[in-house]
Amino acid sequence: MTERELRLIGLGLRAGSVLVGTSRVREGLKGGKVQLVVLADDFGKRTEEKVVRLAKGKGVRIVEGPESAELGRRLGRSAVQTLGVIDRNLASEIGAGDRPETR
Repeated sequence: MTERELRLIGLGLRAGSVLVGTSRVREGLKGGKVQLVVLADDFGKRTEEKVVRLAKGKGVRIVEGPESAELGRRLGRSAVQTLGVIDRNLASEIGAGDRPETR
């Protein structure tokens, strides 16, 4: 994940376009609001069971971000394992390069 993409996520969080945490992302996925899931490089088994499977089932793109401590630090929080981007335009700007989809 690039520096630019991390900055965009920060802006999206302040604008209310990013959901933080497994339970909020899961709710957003169930409601059809999440356009993109960002997973920390070191996401845990619970996140995989609760978010990854649901995102894949809904056809939502998943990209891998930095480790959870770094992702949280960038957002002014403690460790963050998952984010859900709800803004379609913001989602299209993140992970849009040639990087492969995560797990």
